[in-house]
Amino acid sequence: MWSKFLVDTNACYHICVNGHLDERWLDAFDDYTVDYLDGGRTLITVTVVDQARLFGVINRIRDLGLELILVQKDESGS
Repeated sequence: MWSKFLVDTNACYHICVNGHLDERWLDAFDDYTVDYLDGGRTLITVTVVDQARLFGVINRIRDLGLELILVQKDESGS
């Protein structure tokens, strides 16, 4: 049952937040790909090596007070 909540290692995840990141916050995501989307959203793409890295990104989003919209594994195999 809990296996569906485990994070795949070396997998790419897309994380969408509401709003465009202010330039001063970009340093917090300097080792990730950050893209601004239409509609005022930001897409953060990160390759995780373990569950702690993914939760670290999510915690950083929380600490910055950003609204988390989506966390999705890239199933395309890239």
